[in-house]
Amino acid sequence: MTDKKSQEGLTIKKEENFSKWYNQVLNKAEIIDIRLDVKGFIIFRPWGAMTIENMFKLYEEELQKKSHKPTIMPTVIPEENLKKESSHIEGFAPEVFWLKEINKEKLALRPTSETLYTPMFKLWIRSHRDLPLKLYQRGSVFRLDTKATRPLIRTREIIWIECHDAFATKQEAEAQVQEDIDTTEKIMHQKFGIPFLAMKRPEWDKFSGAEYTIGSDVLMPDGKLIQQPSTHLMGQKFSKVFDAKFKNEKGEEEYLWTTAYGPAMSRILASIISIHGDNNGLVLPFCISPLQVIIIPIFNKKNKNKILRESEKIKEKIKCLGIKIEIDSSEKRPGEKYYEWELKGVPFRLEIGEKELRGKKLTLFIRDIRKKETFAIKNLSKLKEYGREFDNRLKNKADKFMKNKIINCKTKQEIKKAIKNKKIARVNFCSIDKQGEKCAGYVEKEIDSEVRGILANKKEKPTGKCIIYGKPAKEVVYIGKAY
Repeated sequence: MTDKKSQEGLTIKKEENFSKWYNQVLNKAEIIDIRLDVKGFIIFRPWGAMTIENMFKLYEEELQKKSHKPTIMPTVIPEENLKKESSHIEGFAPEVFWLKEINKEKLALRPTSETLYTPMFKLWIRSHRDLPLKLYQRGSVFRLDTKATRPLIRTREIIWIECHDAFATKQEAEAQVQEDIDTTEKIMHQKFGIPFLAMKRPEWDKFSGAEYTIGSDVLMPDGKLIQQPSTHLMGQKFSKVFDAKFKNEKGEEEYLWTTAYGPAMSRILASIISIHGDNNGLVLPFCISPLQVIIIPIFNKKNKNKILRESEKIKEKIKCLGIKIEIDSSEKRPGEKYYEWELKGVPFRLEIGEKELRGKKLTLFIRDIRKKETFAIKNLSKLKEYGREFDNRLKNKADKFMKNKIINCKTKQEIKKAIKNKKIARVNFCSIDKQGEKCAGYVEKEIDSEVRGILANKKEKPTGKCIIYGKPAKEVVYIGKAY
């Protein structure tokens, strides 16, 4: 049932107050409910849950195409496992939810699952013939985020896919990291229409226990960066502490090389809502919308049965095309129905009344461009192609939004100006290893921003000196505000 509140529509413009607009969309489009009032935990309502389920399907199809196999792992991790890799637990210790001891056993809600998968790799992998082993699970991880939580963006329960892979060599593991970036491109960008920058994180900002981390930074309409899928070269750190080995072709024992990749569906949904949405509500990509077409029958008491009967015939024809479709046969006025389904972001609306049936032509409303056109009933098979065009428009519009958002800066003042204008600063920088941490500290304290890293898929050559303290520049880094 739809809340009356959702019928009121949006009262805040996205360009005037993004934060309040975002919260209104989540509420009025019935994506989530936070009224359980447990900080950092949210309830997904059917419309949000069905959207995320469609996102999962596309991601899992791509992962399985690339030889990943699904698993279901425990939600809890024994304290002994979690503490084995010292830098890992040191990085996560403040964020761990510890459960009450049971029979002297201390358990943690998993913040991430390296310490679940690696001991199983030890049991499941015996020789090079068992490699590579590429596994994933869908589920939740729990992190006691101490910052102000924000629905979908910063939460204490993250709904995601978590991939853990094992290889015989570092070269194969690093190839997997690149494959993970490709998966993000194929799904998050090409399917969901969300452009991103693949950034190798600085040493001080890498995933705890990893050799290095590559995060996918997405620029939101308020000028802040949100980290989307990240991929990590774990190297042999976890395999050594769990003694996870395999026998190579010579019969010699070696430690496994492992990687991890984590696309968070809940957080990606935040970017989809924020980047594609408008002042009328959601604009959902055709490929993930719970409903792709909504039929609005326009009838009176005399012709109601006839219009509904013809609407049902058209629905069945469209359903046979593999398109998700429903009829809104409620007693609400047509205008109310238009309003509601626009708010929920359904890509296409078909209006069917006496006029349409006489002319054998329907009225098609296209959500992203908010235009109506006449659509012949005989051309229903073209709706699939319309859906592909719909998603391409969303992607192209988002790519256009990102254009000119990166500003080359030569002074600290230029960095401040770029950040103030909701853009990303590109600068010459001393280093992203420990030597550059002091300069990064200046950026954080004086500019209220972060050094996000260097491009992972393109080597950029710096010139001159570091923009902060004047040391010789070794890298070209990107600076921005982040959630």
